[in-house]
Amino acid sequence: MMQAETKYARSGDIHIAYQVLGRGPLDLVYVPGWVSHVELAWEEPTLARFLRRFVSFSRLIAFDKRGTGLSDRVPNDQLPTLEERMDDLRAVMDAVGSERAALLGVSEGGNLCALFAATYPERTTALVMCATFAKRIWSPDYPWAPTPEKREQDYAMVEREWGGLMDLAHYVPSKIDDEAFARRLATYMRRAASPGAAVALLRMNTQIDIRAILPTISVPTLVIHRTGDLDVNVEEGRWLAEQIAGARFVELSGDDHLPWVGDQDAILDEIQEFLTGVRPILESDRVLSTLLFTDIVSSTELADRLGDRAWIELLERHHAMVRSELTRFRGREVDTAGDGFFVTFDGPARAIRCALNIVEAGHQLGIKIRAGLHTGEIEVTGPKIGGIALHIGSRVAATAKPGEILVSSTVKDLVAGSRIRFVDRGTHVLKGVPGEWHLFAATQQTT
Repeated sequence: MMQAETKYARSGDIHIAYQVLGRGPLDLVYVPGWVSHVELAWEEPTLARFLRRFVSFSRLIAFDKRGTGLSDRVPNDQLPTLEERMDDLRAVMDAVGSERAALLGVSEGGNLCALFAATYPERTTALVMCATFAKRIWSPDYPWAPTPEKREQDYAMVEREWGGLMDLAHYVPSKIDDEAFARRLATYMRRAASPGAAVALLRMNTQIDIRAILPTISVPTLVIHRTGDLDVNVEEGRWLAEQIAGARFVELSGDDHLPWVGDQDAILDEIQEFLTGVRPILESDRVLSTLLFTDIVSSTELADRLGDRAWIELLERHHAMVRSELTRFRGREVDTAGDGFFVTFDGPARAIRCALNIVEAGHQLGIKIRAGLHTGEIEVTGPKIGGIALHIGSRVAATAKPGEILVSSTVKDLVAGSRIRFVDRGTHVLKGVPGEWHLFAATQQTT
């Protein structure tokens, strides 16, 4: 896990927490929206991957705005204005010796970056705004923003649900069925701000209106927006870009408001090309691999029975156990979605033995794990893996019973002579996969 030392910059009487990572040729200041936590950001896999991409081509400067994360808390009735937050951004740049930097603002963070770029063009090499609005309350000349009544409903919902499993449909619809992600996000937000501060920040954001300063921005500007963003309408991004001379507007497919959720590579590619002039070219390789998919059976019911704290602790023990076995059997973790793992192996026998150990260790933790394996050709493009073999492997896993390890006949045939025992589970039709598939349950090795 990549994480830098957290340091503090002094902005007036307030201490602003920041981190610096990477040694790239350009400085990039990342300004998140609403609330943040510079250390917990590296514990959320999707966000950590998003930030690591910036570290690969820049010196990344990240900070928590005053009142959030590890920066000094301030009274809820004295939350900072955009101008004061601009002073905080400048204080951080001064502390790290950055004379000029590109600014990347997400959602409300884009407002701060826009104001800074307009005020200090000599210190701004470029401006990138992602999922950003110009105004946060409806008016006849800005009809896309929420009405005052809708904002009041938002305040009440946040105050009522903060720190728990909030409804994610509005912000990250692609994750509405990922309960583990929802729990991690709840922990992140809970530690980033108190319920009162979160609501107060929303109220402050409602007053934001940067329309007048947009025509004064003279630095190179990129505006990125997803077509189906439910929190900030894509028309807001298009209108915003039209107000800035020479700004480039890029509309990408997707519904998630948070850029690090969903197809983050599409956003990252646009940002990297805009800032460096070079779009990364990822060559594809086709290789034979054994794919392992695991998940905890009835995890939702188990989480409800245990409660948030106990469930998160159990999930952490589960993840540590799985990763220990992956290290032992040379498995490569590709993705972790909630309580499930997707892993590749260069040999099917090692993959089966790893799965056997994981299921047994899960039993000792008091949880039932099911697993599915398939060997086939996959397409590797950078960190991404694709191909029909993935779909087959995931469908095999979905067919497994609690505590069972199902493998395709391809896997069984390749481990002949390995002394691994199999029980015939017959033929199955796998959803979305042509034909019938002969599956077998792997059991303990024979002596």
